[in-house]
Amino acid sequence: MLATLVIGLREGLEAALIVGIIAAFLRKNGKSLLAMWLGVAMAVVLSIAVGVGLDLVEQTLPQARQEGMESVIGAIAIFFVTSMIVWMNTHAAGMKKELEAEAAEALSQGSAYALAGMAFLAVLKEGFETSVFLLATFSAAQSAMLAATGAMIGLLMAVAIGWGIYIGGVRINLAKFFRVTGVFLILVAAGLVVTALRTAHEAGWLNAGQQTVMNLSWLVAPGTIQSALITGVLGIPADPRRVEVIGWLAYLIPVTLYVLWPPSRRLGPRMAARLRLTIAGALAAVALALAALYPSPHLQAPVPATLVSGTDGAARPVGTARLSDGSPPVLQIAMQGAAAASLPLQGKGDGREARDGVEASLWRFSRTSTPADAAATLTLDQIIALSGGRIPVGFSPARSPGPFTAVWSATHFTDVWTAKGLLLDAVERSATVVALSGGGLQTPRTLTVAGRPGAGDWRVSAAYRHQIIAALNAAAAARSERQFWAVQLPIALVIIALFLAALAGRALIRFSRTPQSLPARSDEPRRGVTPATQ
Repeated sequence: MLATLVIGLREGLEAALIVGIIAAFLRKNGKSLLAMWLGVAMAVVLSIAVGVGLDLVEQTLPQARQEGMESVIGAIAIFFVTSMIVWMNTHAAGMKKELEAEAAEALSQGSAYALAGMAFLAVLKEGFETSVFLLATFSAAQSAMLAATGAMIGLLMAVAIGWGIYIGGVRINLAKFFRVTGVFLILVAAGLVVTALRTAHEAGWLNAGQQTVMNLSWLVAPGTIQSALITGVLGIPADPRRVEVIGWLAYLIPVTLYVLWPPSRRLGPRMAARLRLTIAGALAAVALALAALYPSPHLQAPVPATLVSGTDGAARPVGTARLSDGSPPVLQIAMQGAAAASLPLQGKGDGREARDGVEASLWRFSRTSTPADAAATLTLDQIIALSGGRIPVGFSPARSPGPFTAVWSATHFTDVWTAKGLLLDAVERSATVVALSGGGLQTPRTLTVAGRPGAGDWRVSAAYRHQIIAALNAAAAARSERQFWAVQLPIALVIIALFLAALAGRALIRFSRTPQSLPARSDEPRRGVTPATQ
């Protein structure tokens, strides 16, 4: 409420001053105020329409886009309030005289409508800025009703002060007023920087610098006065993050120094241009250092992967798998008591699919082998055991008592998932078939063996998958961090540096082209001074 009250008071007073001065000029010169009030009314209606329209558009958007729009509105509001603070810090002392001079010039042209247009544009500008700033503040406020109440009270106070100045009953030091309120609005705008960065993250635009710097929940507990002041007014959350703290300081420190720097110690135009050039060089150096020195992410993954067999509750290690470097990479599988197998991952694989929430490349293989412990002959009892305790179709203890000649064949179906050049997961399913002949069989029979001891399927352990997923997520976060701190932020700093350097260069060129008066020689009398008598 306090933040919106100050916003409404400050913005409203600026508009009220302009309208009051114009109204005084019109009344003094016997002109009608109708055209001016019509322009003011139109500007107020348009400003309200802008605020309501932006709010309605935001409400119709999906949640992520709402957060994105709040970030855009917050950035515009920060720009408006900063430009307003800077302009007022420079022109507040002579604001009344400047407005009177402009009004006098317009009136000298004999047109009251020119003054009405001046009032319309002034109120429209302030109203539009107020709408955007208040909308951004409402988004960060704990109570929209209290925020709206504060804004209304501030506007009414501004109207009352403006009326008092118009009739001559109120005197106010504009320079001091705008200076004091400017300091408060700097804090509010710095809080809007934090809010805009937070909503940008929630919109998916900014994923870097999200590490929590400190925990302020003890200070800003909900419902307390501290929470209303720190979070509600200044926009500081209970869990400020790294990028938010940096943004808050990067805005607060330079703007506060600019506003509070004593006028008597302000630099001249030439020194100010040189200072801009120095700041530009410093920003460029910081950008270069970030781009060159920010560490590159390294993917740390466990090697090799443990292969297990059995259910999750009774999984037992049966081997290892390792994805070797090379072109193409080769998946090397080492099973206990068996020869190692190699699966080259050639080509583009069999497509891509999500595996445990990770986008991965899929490879499918199939191969056949003969079980090492396969018996060459089987009795009828062994066949019944392999069939799960039932006599297979086509077998009869009377007509085909056995023994039978057995020819074994095992087909292995292996699925391999890789992500970022790492083994993410692998699963192998086996189907064992035995061809039986002799033992009284009229024709050979084929039997699919289910659950044959020693021929169980295997898969990568759940612990390895969890470690790989954690490593991939950490690497993705590290790449996002580096993209921001080593690429995006340096580019932004270079753009700012070029802008400051262009301003400084233009000013210095202008100074170099301006003729400078040469000091008088010590052996020549100065103008209007008689030489001393020897």
